[in-house]
Amino acid sequence: MTSYSAIGWILATSYAFSISASDAAGNASPKSAGVSVATPSSSGNVYHGDPTNYLQLLSGLKAGDTLILAAGSYDNSSAVPGFPVFGLNGTAQAPITITGPSAGAPAVLLGRAGYNTVRIANASYVIIRNLEIDGRNLGGDGVKAQGTAHHITLENLLIHGVGDDQGTVGISTNGGTSWNWVIRSNTIIAAGTGMYLGHSTGNSPFVAGLIEHNLVRDTIGYNIQIKHQNPRPMIAGMPTSKSSTIIRHNVFSKSANSSSGSFSRPNLLVGHFPLSGVGGDDVYEIYGNFFYQNPAEALFQGEGNIAFHHNLLVNDSGAAINIQPHNAAPRMVRVFHNTIVAKNVGIRVTGGSTSHQQIVIGNAVFAATPIEAQTQQQNVADTYTSAVNYLNNPSGPLEKLDLYPRSGALKGTAIDTRGFSMFSDWNRDFNGRTQDESWRGAYSGEGSNPGWSLKLDRKP
Repeated sequence: MTSYSAIGWILATSYAFSISASDAAGNASPKSAGVSVATPSSSGNVYHGDPTNYLQLLSGLKAGDTLILAAGSYDNSSAVPGFPVFGLNGTAQAPITITGPSAGAPAVLLGRAGYNTVRIANASYVIIRNLEIDGRNLGGDGVKAQGTAHHITLENLLIHGVGDDQGTVGISTNGGTSWNWVIRSNTIIAAGTGMYLGHSTGNSPFVAGLIEHNLVRDTIGYNIQIKHQNPRPMIAGMPTSKSSTIIRHNVFSKSANSSSGSFSRPNLLVGHFPLSGVGGDDVYEIYGNFFYQNPAEALFQGEGNIAFHHNLLVNDSGAAINIQPHNAAPRMVRVFHNTIVAKNVGIRVTGGSTSHQQIVIGNAVFAATPIEAQTQQQNVADTYTSAVNYLNNPSGPLEKLDLYPRSGALKGTAIDTRGFSMFSDWNRDFNGRTQDESWRGAYSGEGSNPGWSLKLDRKP
């Protein structure tokens, strides 16, 4: 293992614990509410794999089975390259689990030129956890859905070596329809794009996902992009009722390695859901995240149906939030209880559908242009340089950054947000405490912060 890999593994284990333009052989492509989480069952067999036998064991896994991979380097040069999770189907009660060691030296899946490393197709109820994925910058994605896949859990993965090009991705689902994925507690470092969920055509939709407690940093392009969606295909088992894709408690940073000019990208971009039919009322619920720096773009951009609340956003180079048409208009939009420090625009909501409301309420925004939105109320808005009058320490090195309110600075008349109770954790602040509606911004309190200190690490 390289020294970079070793350092990354220490980071990834500091906590307790798809075919796109690719073909079926796995060639790399050119450049919730609604969330169902599988619970491991005691049924099935437990297999112990190593670099000599894991492919044989992998291909034979059945519902309820567990494959434990020993520490070591898995450099597959066989006729079936990479780590193929093809045709593996567990059940909700008996998922298939593939895991490396939970502590100590890792099991490292090594990339191969021209191929994606972990390749998933025609699979369901599979849990993949505690692995290091080193693409070795050979042109393949780290994890790729290469066909329909649902109820897939990716947990505690360290993904690196996927930064040879902006189009190389840490986790991608642009090869097939995906639903009920859980992407949790992963670390993606210096990828071309951290996660690319869906397809640029609007096909291969990503539905009812849960993306939480991940660290995505130093990407060339997006930390995460979730693509817009055309009318959905009717596939047995797909959600047909209203659902949410939840993006919560992640750390998104483009403080290094970012592209510029026409290649610059936001940290997070979410496209619209289908404009009619099944999925048309689905919602992105984005909350409890820390967005940090982007030298050339906004931290967040979105359209469609969005609830964006209790996030912290810091951009000393540009804008924070742009909700605007990308492939369609913003529709139902609620932006509430966020704390924003941005050199240019804090919150901009433009081009919204006139048949839906876009509401900005209860935020604390410090920017050259704090808020541009037709419907805004009960926010605290001031200049970028004035943030120091409201927050403990809104500037300087990250290790000293403290966006908690100064005593007496961000309190006002109580806000009535009961109409937002359909959104997950609508009344929980950035620290997970019950929201006192008299506070503006992402925190409910003042003085000394009782919660997590901001850093480029996974949020506990």
